[in-house]
Amino acid sequence: MVEWVMKMLMACWRPVQKYTHIGEESGDNHDPLLWYKDLVDHATGQFSISSVQANAILEDMSQVETGPFGTFVGVYDGHGGPEASRYVNDSLYRHLQKFASQEGGMSAEVLRQAFKQTEEGFLEIVKDLWLTKPQIAAVGSCCLVGVVWESKLYVASLGDSKAVLGRYSRHLQSVIATEISTEHNASVEIVRQDLQAAHPDDPRIVVLKHGVWRVKGLIQVSRSIGDVYLKKAEFNREPLIGRFRLPEPLQRPVMSAEPDIKVFDLCADVEFVIFASDGLWEHLSNQEAVDIVHNHPRAGIAKRLIRFALHEAAKKREMRYSDLKKIERGIRRHFHDDITVVVVFLDHNLLSNGSSFSHHISVKGGVDKPS
Repeated sequence: MVEWVMKMLMACWRPVQKYTHIGEESGDNHDPLLWYKDLVDHATGQFSISSVQANAILEDMSQVETGPFGTFVGVYDGHGGPEASRYVNDSLYRHLQKFASQEGGMSAEVLRQAFKQTEEGFLEIVKDLWLTKPQIAAVGSCCLVGVVWESKLYVASLGDSKAVLGRYSRHLQSVIATEISTEHNASVEIVRQDLQAAHPDDPRIVVLKHGVWRVKGLIQVSRSIGDVYLKKAEFNREPLIGRFRLPEPLQRPVMSAEPDIKVFDLCADVEFVIFASDGLWEHLSNQEAVDIVHNHPRAGIAKRLIRFALHEAAKKREMRYSDLKKIERGIRRHFHDDITVVVVFLDHNLLSNGSSFSHHISVKGGVDKPS
């Protein structure tokens, strides 16, 4: 645990460091804040992955892993800082492997236990750093996980990253977008209703602030890893800075780390799945994203989705993407968020044959781009 704390602090205090696992070949000549892997094989198909930085320190993290329990995809959208998303990127898959090994395979319960242990591990980090770095109590991460194993897709989500299926309709002769994850954002009416039902004695459990619905007027999502200042009363006090502390004592948690988990049979009409942080969906609809994937070559498709989104972001500010690319990280956050995209293509012959992958693939995105 101490070793991980030191790694995390070094990463946070040296934001321009380029981590070696990204690979020296992965830069983009046209946008210095864009990283990608065009096309990589996984156990039952191929995937494309990309991310673009907007914040001064990149808060989006991601990974794709292949192993004995299929293909694992994780998209972790941090807020308040990168520490929680970095911790999840280092820990969640490891916990999932442990529980899947114990249970002899993948299941919804394996996912639930992996999320639980990840949350508990980050809580220990917060406790260790509370007196020296109390602001870590206000750092959190949305988490979106997908696992393809034995012709099934397991999806677990906390927060507002989304997974969208591209499903081919013979009747319509087109690919239809189907959202398969659950959003936990206070902008969604059912989320506000659930919060109000769980806190009937708290009229300020959700507050409309500057046109945006927020939990306790502070945060847009109702579920995350971290954000322990809204989960445990002992962290809703000094030395946490005043703008994060609630004016009244925290009687019970107002946020949860309980993931919403769904399991799908991967029928032959499912061509691909898009996993992406909220930064993409701010600028593209589900169907727009699916149409882009369907109508373009596989290689580099995650990067292409991000570029489409950035073109939209630039257009909203009446500027060109070529000008947006010149804006430095930090300042660029005024135009768009960090964005992470993973597109997973499925080979149904491999799925139906139960093909096993001969070697482990590990690709991690989410590293500050060099100056």
